[in-house]
Amino acid sequence: MALSVSFSCPVLLILLCFSSTSLFLCNAFPAQHNLHRHHHLRFASHNYRDALTKSILFFEGQRSGKLPSSQRLTWRRNSGLSDGSAMHVDLVGGYYDAGDNVKFGFPMAFTTTMLSWSVIEFGGLMKGELQNAREAIRWATDYLLKATAYPDTIYVQVGDAKKDHACWERPEDMDTPRSVYKIDKSTPGSDVAAETAAALAAASLVFRRTDPSYSKLLVSRAIRVFEFADKYRGSYSKWLKPYVCPFYCSFSGYQDELLWGAAWLHKATKRPTYLNYIQLNGQTLGADESDNTFGWDNKHVGARILISKMNDSNMQYVTSTSFLLLTYAKYLTSAHKLVTCGGTTVTPNRLRTLAKKQVDYLLGDNPLKMSYMVGYGERYPKRIHHRASSLPSVAVHPRKIQCLSGFSIMKSQAPNPNILVGAIIGGPDKHDRFPDQRSDYEQSEPATYMNAPLVGALAYLAHSFGQL
Repeated sequence: MALSVSFSCPVLLILLCFSSTSLFLCNAFPAQHNLHRHHHLRFASHNYRDALTKSILFFEGQRSGKLPSSQRLTWRRNSGLSDGSAMHVDLVGGYYDAGDNVKFGFPMAFTTTMLSWSVIEFGGLMKGELQNAREAIRWATDYLLKATAYPDTIYVQVGDAKKDHACWERPEDMDTPRSVYKIDKSTPGSDVAAETAAALAAASLVFRRTDPSYSKLLVSRAIRVFEFADKYRGSYSKWLKPYVCPFYCSFSGYQDELLWGAAWLHKATKRPTYLNYIQLNGQTLGADESDNTFGWDNKHVGARILISKMNDSNMQYVTSTSFLLLTYAKYLTSAHKLVTCGGTTVTPNRLRTLAKKQVDYLLGDNPLKMSYMVGYGERYPKRIHHRASSLPSVAVHPRKIQCLSGFSIMKSQAPNPNILVGAIIGGPDKHDRFPDQRSDYEQSEPATYMNAPLVGALAYLAHSFGQL
């Protein structure tokens, strides 16, 4: 199974890493210079640069809307061009979250936050891939700006998930209802709203130098959206349960997202208001040190860092862990600190070694010698649970593929004709078994929020081994 990383002691509040104040894992103390210095390792297990390129390219395969002339995954075509029309709004664009044709706002926002954080921390190492990463972020933020165009309202989903899942069809062909779901004052959703605020705030930092006016628009919208999230509290699952559950129910509540959103707004604005917000609300909003999980639905470790959790998408936690370990190592090195856990000294290099093992496992250093990134390495999943990848492209098969007609292909053993390059799929079970069956969505389905944190980790590793 994938490596599991867990610490029983509390980890860092991201907010305080963002500020000049520092909270560290367990007990922090000054490092001797020979202990905290980062040495480049001599041998690279993998071509991390190639994996980085592919991890970003994946997002082009998830695009909804009118595709640009620069589209590199050319087997995809325009789709969802009337999205939002059910409520007379423009919701064209954004990303399909995984292997279906629904646009879920909650995981899309989290994807945007993590992809932005990857660029903020490690974008300076990405060289030629930095612009591709920015474009992947902007594809999401352009959509999130549309979804938050009206005060105290956020459009959080496009598509009827249950009806969509009853079909196996290309996004270019979809004829299932493009229903639109929203939160507002009377039906609040602090979780998805605060995550959206975090995404906009984080992205504003990505564009601060390259597009200042766009950056200002993002941060001003983030401020407004966070105020809405905090003023009108509630979980979006309460009001939209028939439509968002069981796909993206907010099981952890909305408290973690409020802290997470405040942390990002503090970093983006430097306003003490948000630091005070966390200091005043940290306990009441449930920043429990015993909570070790981090993912699209739980940000407490995102306001603190590190994870281990059994879930249907095991690789979500592998990619998140790897990124958080490397980011925390960066913070410790910058502050010239080491930490102790249970009497054991933890150095930044030890955290980096753990992160590398996580990434190497994902890329093929595992019992099956299987890369769980599609298109990377000699052996990778060929039958991923993804409609557009599994069905013939429009260029190859111009005629429409009807709703139920695609299931014969979904159930077949034929490899997917369109390679969704860079996709990270759910991964093996706890016994390192991976059947590579298209029908097994738990192990074979990719998702944007699995790729987003990996981008930063791969940039760091590629740079460390002299590949960038």
